[in-house]
Amino acid sequence: MTFARVLLTSTLALAQVAPAAAQQRLATNRMTCTDAKALVKQDGDVVLATGPGLSERIVADRGYCELTEIAELRFVPTRDNLQCPVGYRCKAPEFEDWNGN
Repeated sequence: MTFARVLLTSTLALAQVAPAAAQQRLATNRMTCTDAKALVKQDGDVVLATGPGLSERIVADRGYCELTEIAELRFVPTRDNLQCPVGYRCKAPEFEDWNGN
């Protein structure tokens, strides 16, 4: 096989695997609160399934957000805690976020 053919075959194989990996969501209701927080802290940026058909990007700190975003503490349901403070959600700031209320 030529180098170009090997490269093309490898690229196509990866293209088929990547979407499957990207679609995988870790369900918070199957983790303990401690495990969920440790996962976010270790990976820094994860997508968690927080309910049936619901998923959310959770980050370890503001450094994973865009410059124009703020980090808002997120509570998600886990196996042992219905309101586990697992990490942060990046979001565009609203007026209430700036006026101190």
